[in-house]
Amino acid sequence: MTRSTKFTALSDQGIQHPPPPEKRMTVFKSELDPITFEVLRNAFVNIVDQMAEQLLRTCYSFVIYCRDFSSGLSDPQGNLVMQGTGDIAAHVGTLHYTCKAIIEEFGDDIHPGDVFIINDPFRGGSHFNDTRILRPMFYKGELIGYSQANGHWADMGGATPGSFNITALDHMGEGLRITPVRVWSKGVWLDDVARMIAANTRNPGDVIGDMQAQAEATAVAEREIQRLCDKYGVETIKTAFREVQDWVEVLMRNRLAELPDGTWYAEDYIDQDPKLEEGLIPIKIKFTIDGNHAHYDLSGSHPQISTFLNAAYGGSFAGIVAGTKYQFPDLPLNSGLYRAVTVNVGEPGTVVNAEWPSPCAGFCSGPFEKLMNSVFGLWANILPERTMGCAFNLEYLLVGGRDTRIKGRPYFMWYDWMAGGWGGRNGRDGFNATAPVFGAQYGVQPLEGQERLAPVLTKCHDFVQDSAGPGESRGGLGAEKGGAVFEGERIVVSYCCDRERSVTWGMWGGLPSIPHGVWLNKGTERERYLGSIFSNLPIELDDVFTRPSAGGGGVGDPLMRDPQLVCEDVADEYVSVKRARIDYGVVIRVIDKDLSQYEVDEEATVAERKRIAEARLGWLDEDAESVAARYRSGEFIDMDCIRQYGVILDWGNGKLLENTTRQFREMMKRRVVPYWGKTLAVLSREASDRARVAA
Repeated sequence: MTRSTKFTALSDQGIQHPPPPEKRMTVFKSELDPITFEVLRNAFVNIVDQMAEQLLRTCYSFVIYCRDFSSGLSDPQGNLVMQGTGDIAAHVGTLHYTCKAIIEEFGDDIHPGDVFIINDPFRGGSHFNDTRILRPMFYKGELIGYSQANGHWADMGGATPGSFNITALDHMGEGLRITPVRVWSKGVWLDDVARMIAANTRNPGDVIGDMQAQAEATAVAEREIQRLCDKYGVETIKTAFREVQDWVEVLMRNRLAELPDGTWYAEDYIDQDPKLEEGLIPIKIKFTIDGNHAHYDLSGSHPQISTFLNAAYGGSFAGIVAGTKYQFPDLPLNSGLYRAVTVNVGEPGTVVNAEWPSPCAGFCSGPFEKLMNSVFGLWANILPERTMGCAFNLEYLLVGGRDTRIKGRPYFMWYDWMAGGWGGRNGRDGFNATAPVFGAQYGVQPLEGQERLAPVLTKCHDFVQDSAGPGESRGGLGAEKGGAVFEGERIVVSYCCDRERSVTWGMWGGLPSIPHGVWLNKGTERERYLGSIFSNLPIELDDVFTRPSAGGGGVGDPLMRDPQLVCEDVADEYVSVKRARIDYGVVIRVIDKDLSQYEVDEEATVAERKRIAEARLGWLDEDAESVAARYRSGEFIDMDCIRQYGVILDWGNGKLLENTTRQFREMMKRRVVPYWGKTLAVLSREASDRARVAA
C-alpha cells in the first residue's frame, strides 16, 4: 500500500493558455564590467546585513532582538535597491513607500546629518508598531540614496498595552501615528521631538534606545556606501544602484516569460466583522500572467471592517510581493521586481486598501496572511512543484500591567508570538512549529528572556497532537503555549489573531487544521474560551492562559497517504491512534505504547478507507445543527466538525454559525472535493487486488 505521489494542478482555478510564440527572453546589459557589477551587487546585500547586525546588538526592545525588524537601501527617488538576507517580508514590501513619503514631504529640505522617522500606514507603512528610521546618504554633498531601518516597537500607546485594540473605531484608539518628521537635523539630536514620541508609549526608555539603535544602523550603511564611493567613484555606485534594479526586473521578466499565460482566481477570508452579522469576510484576487508581466487585482475584496484587521495599501502590497517572492527564492528583492509584478489594491475603502482613519494594527493577522497564502494557492496552479498548503496564522498574545517586582512599578509588556505549522508540500510534509510566513526569520522567543523581562511564567510549550492538516502530504504541527502572571497589578491581556473560523485550509484534497483561540483556566471549573481577537481583558494572578497555534493545511487526499507514514506519525505522537482512523482511514494496532511500537491493520484500513470515501461527500451536506448538537454533547470535537463536516461553531459554547458554515462548506467543495474523485476508484482497485492475492 506504499505510494509516492507528485501532484499536478487541476485547471478549475482559472483559465490557462499555452505560452505564445512571441514570448522571448530579455538580455540584461550593464554599463559596468561583470566583475564590478557582481562585487557591488553583493556589497549592497552585505551592507544591509551589517545594518541588521548593528541593530540586533544595540536594540533595547526584546521584540526587535527576536528579529522583528528589517533594513534596506534606496536610491535618491526612494526606490528599493536592496534588502538583506534575513528581513521581515511584510516590512520590505513597504520600505520604498515610506522612503518616498519622506521625499514627498521634505523635498529639497533634506541635508547631510538629517534623520527622519515615520510609522504611518496611510503613507505606505504597515502598522503603527513598525517604526522606520531613514537617513539620507550623502557623498561630498551629493544625495546618493537613503538607508532605512525598521523595527517593531512593542508599544505605541493607545488604549491597550501593545497597541492592538479591537475596540478601536479608528486609528486614534490604536496608538501614535507618526507622520514624516525629523529626529536629527543636520546631525543635531532633536531631543524634544524624540521625547514627545517616547512619552506617548508605555516604555519610553526602550523607545529612545531603539530609535538611536536604528539610527546608528542607518549610519553604518552611509559609511559603507561612502567607502564604496571612495573606492569605485560615486558615478559607479549610482550606476550600480540603478542597474541592480534593472537586473532583478530582467530576471523576473524572464522567469515569467517561461510560464504559460493565463488568469487564475483565489479567495480567502477574515473571520468576521464584529459589527456585522456573523459571516466570513472575503478577500479576492485575480492573477494574470501576460507575456513577461504578472498582475494581481484585489479590487473585488470586501469593504473595510470595523475592527483592526484591515490593511492599508502598503501592507497589502507587501503580502502580494512576499507571497510571490517565495516562488522565486533565488531572486533578490528590490524595486525591479515591482516593475515586472504589479498590484492593483482596488479602490480605497476596502479591507485591503483601508482609508484613513480606519484601525489597521492587526493587518498582519488579517489581510496580509490571507494574501500570502492565496498567492501560494495561485502559484500552485502554475508551479505545482512548489505547492504549499495554507500555513498557520500569525498571532500575538500581549499581557501588560504594572510590574510590582521593580521600584516605581513600571509598565511591563509580555509580547509573545507563536511558532506553528506550515502547509503540506508537493510530495513532502509541512514544517512543524516554524516561524510564520509573515517573517520566516522570526526567532522563537527564549522563555528565559521573557521571564526575566516580565513577571510572566511559561507553564507549557509543546507540539499539539493532531493539529497538522491531514493530507497525502500532511501539514506541519502547531504548538501550544500557556502561562500565568506571578506578580503584578492592573493586568490585562489582548490577542491579535484570526482563523478561528476561516480555519487553516488544505488544498488538492487535503483537510484543514485546527482553529486558533485562547483559553483561560482550561480544564478547570473556571474554564473560559476567549476567542481569537480581544483586548484589555482583565485577569488575575492565578489565571492560566493557553492557546494553540494551528498546523498547516494538508495537500492531497489523506486517504491516499501511505499508511506506514501514518503509523510513523502515530509513533512520533504527531497523530493519535483515534484520528489516524478518522482523518486518514488508517487502522492502527498498538503493540507497545511505551516502546512506541505500532502496526497497520491493512485489511481493516482498506475497508475503512473505502467506507470514508463513499460517505464523506454526504457529510458535507449533513444538517449542520445536528453536528453542532453532537459537539455540545461532547460526542464531537472541533476537528470532527471542521474536517469531516465543514461546520464552524462558536467554539466556546457550541453555537452554530450558519453563514460561516455555509461559506466554509462552499470553500471546501471548491478547494477540496474536486480532488477526491479518483480516490474511490484507487481504493476499490486495491481492495480487488488484495482479494485476488488472498484467493
